Amino acid sequence: MKKITVLGSTGSIGVSTLDVVARLPEKYRIVALTANKSIDKLLAQCQAIRPQYAVMVDTQAAEQLQRELQKSGLSDVQVLSGIEGLETVASLPEVDQVMAAIVGAAGLLPTLSAAKAGKRVLLANKEALVMSGQLFIDEVEKNNAELLPIDSEHNAIFQCMPTHKRMYLPSIGVKRILLTSSGGPFLTRTLSELGAVTPDQACAHPNWAMGRKISVDSATMMNKGLEVIEAHWLFNAPADDIQVVVHPQSVIHSMVEYDDGSVLAQMGNPDMRTPIAHAMAWPNRTVSGVGSLNLFEIARLDFEAPDFERFSCLRLAYDALKKGGSSTAILNAANEVAVDAFLNETISFLHIPKVIDSTMEQMAVVDADSLQVILSADAEARAIATDVVKRLRK
Repeated sequence: MKKITVLGSTGSIGVSTLDVVARLPEKYRIVALTANKSIDKLLAQCQAIRPQYAVMVDTQAAEQLQRELQKSGLSDVQVLSGIEGLETVASLPEVDQVMAAIVGAAGLLPTLSAAKAGKRVLLANKEALVMSGQLFIDEVEKNNAELLPIDSEHNAIFQCMPTHKRMYLPSIGVKRILLTSSGGPFLTRTLSELGAVTPDQACAHPNWAMGRKISVDSATMMNKGLEVIEAHWLFNAPADDIQVVVHPQSVIHSMVEYDDGSVLAQMGNPDMRTPIAHAMAWPNRTVSGVGSLNLFEIARLDFEAPDFERFSCLRLAYDALKKGGSSTAILNAANEVAVDAFLNETISFLHIPKVIDSTMEQMAVVDADSLQVILSADAEARAIATDVVKRLRK
């Protein structure tokens, strides 16, 4: 029986994780659930699952959840709050696996805590690795933790690699990684058309059901840029050996090309329960609830190169990766500020890359050799990006 903490249980990844676990009650048990402010959702999950711990990042929300649990006869569920609460349940001695599904920089500290505690870290929070890079990898290796990717693309690459160990790619016969992208909802829009798109349009992904922040990232292709950075750290791959391939059907989740000309691809329906179940059960396989892929119904697979002019966020991500150091933490922080401003209709869609570019230009890149340096760069970038947003207000 494997015991699991789900960081971000009320989000789309968290909900999918609970669905997989519910199908396998003899193999997995949920020990802790966490959320930011979604009291009603977390209460319902506690009523259904009865975990030992429930964490609300917001202190007032935690107090209200405690009262609601007592009314429901669930006073035995221990309610914690704040980042400290997240770190506590991410490192519980009895926990085997931690699903790291908190969106954005907020997931960094609890995910690092899981790595330091030697857990199997099921990484859906790409921003944690984007921000901390080598520091995160060092903690995984030093504490004998396991790092398994949940993003469908990175999970696909993991499945197509000749070894699960993080190695120098040429030494294992790998030529390059082919990271697929659906292209998001605006793949066929012209650059001039993108200035008028709304948050609801940006969040209407054609293939995947995701939260609003990650949906906007997909629409700008920043999500793919962050995934390029994540792939660099997960698979020890230089930026020039990671090729983004636009594949609108989202059937091939990514590919690995070998020196002999072979290209291995992982395919499946666009459903996050597949990579979740794979990472939970690895090196074995288990049921996920995902239906069989109907190739006859799909009929065709299309591929094209990304347009770096229309999707300049992708170019900015490659630039940040090549600069190294604190540049990726700066990129991520500026993007989070810009996306939040767009979702609140403060700036336009095309202002998002402008906020990021301006922030990166104003900040010096330093070695990201400590958590303090990373968090300082994150805070400074957010302050600068906020000022840029003020100047760009619609």
